[in-house]
Amino acid sequence: MRAFVTGATGFVGSHLVDALLGRGDEASCLVRNPAKAARVFPDRSPETVIGDLGDEGALRAGIEGADVVFHVAGVTSARNRAEFFSINTDATRRVLQAATDVAPDLQRFVLVSSLSAAGPTRSGKVLTEQDPPRPVSNYGASKLAGERIVMDGALPWTVIRPPAVYGPRDDELRRLFKLARLGLAPLFGDGSQQLTLIHVRDLVAALLAVPDSETTAGATYYASHPEILTAREFVTAIHAAVAKSAGKAEGDIGKPLFIPVPGWFTRGFLVVSGMAAGLAGRATMLSPDKGDELLAESWACSPSALERDTGWAATIPYSEGVPETAQWYRHQGLL
Repeated sequence: MRAFVTGATGFVGSHLVDALLGRGDEASCLVRNPAKAARVFPDRSPETVIGDLGDEGALRAGIEGADVVFHVAGVTSARNRAEFFSINTDATRRVLQAATDVAPDLQRFVLVSSLSAAGPTRSGKVLTEQDPPRPVSNYGASKLAGERIVMDGALPWTVIRPPAVYGPRDDELRRLFKLARLGLAPLFGDGSQQLTLIHVRDLVAALLAVPDSETTAGATYYASHPEILTAREFVTAIHAAVAKSAGKAEGDIGKPLFIPVPGWFTRGFLVVSGMAAGLAGRATMLSPDKGDELLAESWACSPSALERDTGWAATIPYSEGVPETAQWYRHQGLL
């Protein structure tokens, strides 16, 4: 298989390229910075096309001859709503148009979206593909708009909505691991928020399973591990994993210092954070519209449909994946 990958030097994209090359496929990667690509892929040599999501020539050159397009690139932080839509929606349209122009016989256009496109659910209710999407943030709305562009296109498509993705090379959740090094565990609300997660290798396996199944064409799926945990359980697991990565014995690991962050403080902090970022002209994840995500009762989704249609199943529980991630951070000097 020959695949074209956007976001190839990012967290998920780099693992996807590694897996493609590892199984003998060809990977053409859109990269803005060749030096970064060389650092990310020191032992492998994927084909690179220099350009960004606004470079139609680079998109066409990379996609030509591809069997599958994996559109992984996107932004999780932005300076405003328009910037979210510029990248997560408008750029998706450009990638899809380039694929339509130069690869009309494409086997599959796979869009990596987000659980945020669906929005949260209530405690005890697990989202399935039959639930109508109700995003509560600008990020989620922009990802949903990108999905709809792909669905309206002429190419066979599949949309994958992962929940929070973690594992080696992740930068976003690393903040929680660094706080755990200090024995701190922040909790928005009372810590009862329900979560499903997915390790990056499980997500990559899901992405690779999609083009191999004709039943997945024209479908949207949640890709997650089936286990449901609370935010309190998650930060506790991170605390224990970080302590073990530092050489502490099981019996010497106490509980973290939980820092409850009430809703009123969360929303106030996000307003201040958003204003400060706006004045500095920088992107931030901590904008006022993020409050409904952080304080939602549940971000739990079911992988059953994807399991049924592809035979894929997540194999890495958080009890294994979180310690592995902590060890990776430690070995990289990031803790």
